[in-house]
Amino acid sequence: MIRENIRMAWLTVISHKMRSFLTILGIVIGTASIITLMTVITGVTDSINEEVATFGADRMTVQIEDGMKNGVSSAELERLEAIEGVESISPTTTQSVDVSFSNQTAMKTVLGKSDAYFTDSTVADGRSITPLDVTSRTQVALIGDTLAKNAFPTTSPLGETMTIGGARYTIIGTLAPSSEFSMSTDDAVVIPVTTALHQFHQNTIASFDLYTEAGQSESVNEEVTRQLTTAFNGRDAFTVTSFEDALASIDQINALLSMLLIGIASISLFVGGIGIMNMMLVSVTERTSEIGLRKALGATPGKIRQQFLFESVLLSVLGGVVGVLFGAILALGLTMVMGVPFTLAATTVGLALGLSVVIGVIFGYIPARKASNLQPIEALRNA
Repeated sequence: MIRENIRMAWLTVISHKMRSFLTILGIVIGTASIITLMTVITGVTDSINEEVATFGADRMTVQIEDGMKNGVSSAELERLEAIEGVESISPTTTQSVDVSFSNQTAMKTVLGKSDAYFTDSTVADGRSITPLDVTSRTQVALIGDTLAKNAFPTTSPLGETMTIGGARYTIIGTLAPSSEFSMSTDDAVVIPVTTALHQFHQNTIASFDLYTEAGQSESVNEEVTRQLTTAFNGRDAFTVTSFEDALASIDQINALLSMLLIGIASISLFVGGIGIMNMMLVSVTERTSEIGLRKALGATPGKIRQQFLFESVLLSVLGGVVGVLFGAILALGLTMVMGVPFTLAATTVGLALGLSVVIGVIFGYIPARKASNLQPIEALRNA
């Protein structure tokens, strides 16, 4: 009986092709909107997560914001580095000074960094700062990507000398282009942190990154907060930002945004459902004699209701399938233009198709119920 209902529903749909197409158009638009929006959001979120992950999910940044005490001392940094679960600490100093190179002088940002800052992707050419450079306070420097291209457009800067705040430095490397999520080093100079502290007469560190062992971020965060709170006598003098927390926040924002967009796209599905209900009501009116004849031959109200529900659901499913295909093509084009990964999740497809089926059942029930309640004699008389 179910197979027969499906066959009859299909024949009814294809016998009125244009009307059926216009009826499912709202479902197509709504389903395509859900597929497109959720796929693009997922791609953007994945891209952001990958970018943040390049800095290490097991990394946290500490920023000192205290007017009485400008930062932490080297001894306090050593105590923080001794915390169980901390792999290394990368301190940072920042200074704006005159930098001279290639017969040019300009004000540039000079960053003091340790060897812990550098990874395989940090340096574009040359070498990075080594532990020996830090302990020996050597006067070596790496220059940013933009600075290297502007100052040495046709030659390699490696081995060249430059003057930073009156002191001579040897260029040992160039930095890779900065990520949009990090503090830009494209037009900056990086020197050993100990050299920077000595030259610029500083004895405290106002900013540093902690790299933790996998899964130890939470416990390290608690201990770092406890020690810094003690060091600053309970003052609200610092902030600790965990990249693990940042990833969690991104996922939460993605979930909320997805729910919002699904709600907006569902409006189109609702409109499409009204269109299906309208068409089914017209169909019931047109097929009054058919309904009366079937009832006279013994068809129960439940069978009549089932037949019309099958037609309504079939229209919704057709609209959902077409919408999924159209939405996937549109999402693929948008992700290619935006340069983000294309990930069409099975849950997204299932959600879109599931909503279309629900719409078909809900908005098809009233016409189906009307058809099942027709009396055979009245139906045949009014035919």
